[in-house]
Amino acid sequence: MLRLIVVGVLVLIALAVWLSPSAPDAGAKAVVSAEGEDLSRNPGDRRVTVRDVLANRGSDGFQQVLEPTAIRFPEDHGPHPGFRTEWWYFTGHLQSEEGRPFGFELTFFRQALAPRSPETSSAWAAREVFMAHFALTDVSGQRFYAAERLARAALDLAGAKATPLRVWVEDWSLESASPAPAPGDASRRPVPFKLRASEGTTSLELTLGPGKPPVLQGDRGLSRKGPADGEASYYYSMTRMPARGNLSLGGQAFAVTGEAWMDREWSSRSLPPGVVGWDWFALQLEDGRELMYYQLRSKDGRPTPESSGTLVERDGTARPLGPVRLEALGRWRSPLDGKEYPSGWRLETEDLKLKVVPLMAGQELDLRVRYWEGAVRVEGAAEGNGYVELVGY
Repeated sequence: MLRLIVVGVLVLIALAVWLSPSAPDAGAKAVVSAEGEDLSRNPGDRRVTVRDVLANRGSDGFQQVLEPTAIRFPEDHGPHPGFRTEWWYFTGHLQSEEGRPFGFELTFFRQALAPRSPETSSAWAAREVFMAHFALTDVSGQRFYAAERLARAALDLAGAKATPLRVWVEDWSLESASPAPAPGDASRRPVPFKLRASEGTTSLELTLGPGKPPVLQGDRGLSRKGPADGEASYYYSMTRMPARGNLSLGGQAFAVTGEAWMDREWSSRSLPPGVVGWDWFALQLEDGRELMYYQLRSKDGRPTPESSGTLVERDGTARPLGPVRLEALGRWRSPLDGKEYPSGWRLETEDLKLKVVPLMAGQELDLRVRYWEGAVRVEGAAEGNGYVELVGY
């Protein structure tokens, strides 16, 4: 999302309290907004900002991301219950049989409420909550659809299992599309995925092939988000997966094919103080390469030293991007609250000079937390498609 990826991941720290039992433990800590408001009391339908969540850094009792560790496949596609937060994040570009273009996002978030399961006999009691975001961009029709699900990991409402892989929030799901390799299987072949989500007359059902091998982001999979110990995540990406399936919009069904991107992260710490948001880019170039870049923004708007990126070559080998120059080329004003987002970018590295253009200006998700995430086109030294996420504007 991102990547320190999506804004939805961080907001779960506040949303988790909303799903806690009505009589919280006397020793539980309140979730406090950046303005000092206790979000755990009468939250109602209050919207949450990134600043609300950045103020809450509790991670006592959870595992920490302190040094690189061996990331194994397909095991690490599954959940990591020792960590507080994790997400499974998919975006991609699809085309109908007639060539009609679409973009999609489907993301699942897991947030632990406590390091250990509650001591209660209630079937409603849950140690974790799950949230999912689903969005479709109809490029030709210039229409954007977004929805969310939120449920506690109780009574089979939501959860995550490793073998076989299954992550679900109500009837939205991510599943393995074939059996996992047996223990000791030297091939360690990647496991394809199945995605399902629907809201009213809008739905998506895709099978994703393995495509390129997973890419370990940062230092052998350890992606730093701040200077202090633990201000990091374990992070890998599957940057180009063939996609095939069906989607529907307004009751009209389409058979689609295309390519998808998966980001996978888990951690127990939020962003460091002073970081107000981020800009994240996942670009699939037509020459067979992929580029990931996230720019963490400080209060003065400048990128932090932990901003980072990766270039994946045609053969799947990956290398750090090095210095990146990111320049916004325009602005888009949200009709919902008047906030402005950058719209269109010039992204330059030592080897590439790219222009990134939104395929639709209004790709803002109006959910419990508002943020912009949408399909883009890449022009310049290399052409391609991608997704951009903008948080904290």
